[in-house]
Amino acid sequence: MPEVRIAAEPRTEFGKGPARRTRRTGRVPGIIYGHGTETRHITLPSHALMMALKTPNVLIRIDGLTGGNQLVLPKAVQRDPIRGSVEHVDLIMVRRGEKVTVDVPVQVTGEVFSGGLLDQQMVQVAVEAEATNIPQAFEVDVEGMEIGAAVHAGDLNLPAGVTLAVDADALVLHVLAAPTAEQIEADLGEVPAAEEAEEVPPSPEEAAAAPAAPGEQASAEQSG
Repeated sequence: MPEVRIAAEPRTEFGKGPARRTRRTGRVPGIIYGHGTETRHITLPSHALMMALKTPNVLIRIDGLTGGNQLVLPKAVQRDPIRGSVEHVDLIMVRRGEKVTVDVPVQVTGEVFSGGLLDQQMVQVAVEAEATNIPQAFEVDVEGMEIGAAVHAGDLNLPAGVTLAVDADALVLHVLAAPTAEQIEADLGEVPAAEEAEEVPPSPEEAAAAPAAPGEQASAEQSG
């Protein structure tokens, strides 16, 4: 995986107010930690960081640090819930040859057999890999897969040096029988008993206007 170089600046002010001011200048607050070292507080250029984070598990070389540059992986990213902009980033230090555990996305291509419905249980799979040799994604071709077919974690094509960090029998995806139009209509037409309308007793006016039952009429005539 290629490295992305980003220049950092030390962060000297803390709190919500200084963090907002930092973001207004086009930079993102962050921290670097790992390998038993003291946590370092930095800021990074927002645009460069956003572009780098488009690649899953991107390897970033941070320049401008005291003692030289440092190789890191994004560990946690906080984003604005509305705009999606990066608010804060946690970066963990790594070294070449070091093994790390990361979640790798599963990318599905193709269409399953007609009448089948793809059910993807895992959108990413945890693996252990060298920090400089992390797969960007696992591609799974489902073209023509028939009902009942399944792909488990152990079926994924792992590059050399990459091992699963989950059970090999973990289900990644499988193909179900797609519901028929009749089944869909039946499901939509079912009304739970709790939702059925309760019988409403008639009002006094409605009861008086309604014709009496034969038995009730005879009783009324006798009493008259």
